[in-house]
Amino acid sequence: MKKQIILMSLMACSICLQAQTVRSLTYSQYLEKVHAGNLDYAAGKLNVSAAKADVVAAKVFNDPELSVEYSNNQDHKLHIWQSVEVGLTQTLSPGKRGAAIKLARSESELSEALLADFLRNLRAEATVAYLEVQKQKQMCEVKKNSCANLCDLAKSDSIWFASGKIMEVEAIQSSLEAGIMRNEVLQSEAELRNACLSLALMMGTVTGDTLYMPQGELEPVARLFVLDELIANALDNRSDLAAALKNTEVARRALIVVRRDKLPDIDLSLSISHNNRVYNAEAPAPDFNGVTAGIAFPLKFSALNKGAVHAAKFRARQAEVQYTQARLQVQTEEIQAYQQFQSLSDQLRHYNNGMLKQAKDVLDGKIYSYHRGEVPLLEYLNAQRTYDDVQAQYIETLYNYNVSLVELEKSAGIWDME
Repeated sequence: MKKQIILMSLMACSICLQAQTVRSLTYSQYLEKVHAGNLDYAAGKLNVSAAKADVVAAKVFNDPELSVEYSNNQDHKLHIWQSVEVGLTQTLSPGKRGAAIKLARSESELSEALLADFLRNLRAEATVAYLEVQKQKQMCEVKKNSCANLCDLAKSDSIWFASGKIMEVEAIQSSLEAGIMRNEVLQSEAELRNACLSLALMMGTVTGDTLYMPQGELEPVARLFVLDELIANALDNRSDLAAALKNTEVARRALIVVRRDKLPDIDLSLSISHNNRVYNAEAPAPDFNGVTAGIAFPLKFSALNKGAVHAAKFRARQAEVQYTQARLQVQTEEIQAYQQFQSLSDQLRHYNNGMLKQAKDVLDGKIYSYHRGEVPLLEYLNAQRTYDDVQAQYIETLYNYNVSLVELEKSAGIWDME
């Protein structure tokens, strides 16, 4: 009966994954799908298109105004003329259109810089999600291998108990440990599936019955960096710095627009009129045509209020301070990312220098001694837990190492992840 329970539990460990189609993805395929399908990135590209359309809209000229006037000075009673006047008025805004076009162009370039920075962060976030699935997959394998070992132990102990070689409590404990590990496997598989869902979200796809699974496993990627070169590259190539610099330009052009808005508009008008003949005996007059030209401009007393100009100056100054702060922030982030990467490189080196092998040797020795009756069950279980913990810590460290590499390259404005 115990053997049947063990077999049924092992089958249950993989039934959820079998219910879905697993589709493997290489890292390059995954990034291509993220670039093509991510909905936030698509929305950002639409924002760039809208900004370019605003540039076209800023090029519009003021519309002319056409007027038609008719007058009737009691023509039927007093025999005084009727007249018709057609006029055209054009408003001129000296300097305003050019300033608006330059501002719109700068805002369009700012939107492009912001989109490039969004892509920089999206690429790093998508890579971390890919690494997370690889980590969960390897964690799940560790749990499954441990579960298989404990199930084999429970099977052996049930046979030994039946033959009277061990006590019943040892058989019960080994069966209990196997059951606990089976639950951990189920939890690990649930975490793996959830991590896979994040990949579909990044790619902007509906998962349905398909799980996207990264190919390969976490590997230590050897990289050598020089901190001064990283900082210099970050200051030259970081897209968020480019956006912050472009924002200072936008603020300066916005100040120019505010100043130009204080200038008065000029209205030029030209009208042509035709007056009918006057038959009134007291003041007869022939019909005639008239031409009227005029110029008008407002008295800009409102220009004495400098509030809008001062506000635009403060915003321009604020943009410059924010750019200076952004440069300082980039340098700090780069140093922190470099130190974190170096620390995890050292930690990973310790694992690769024999910690994993030592834990495996201890476990193999305890298994051998337990089957020979030389050590109690508790020592075997402690050795199994230690080996599992060392493997889990190694996988976590390897994951953190790769994440730190992603953060280091993202903060440096470089990208050569494969």
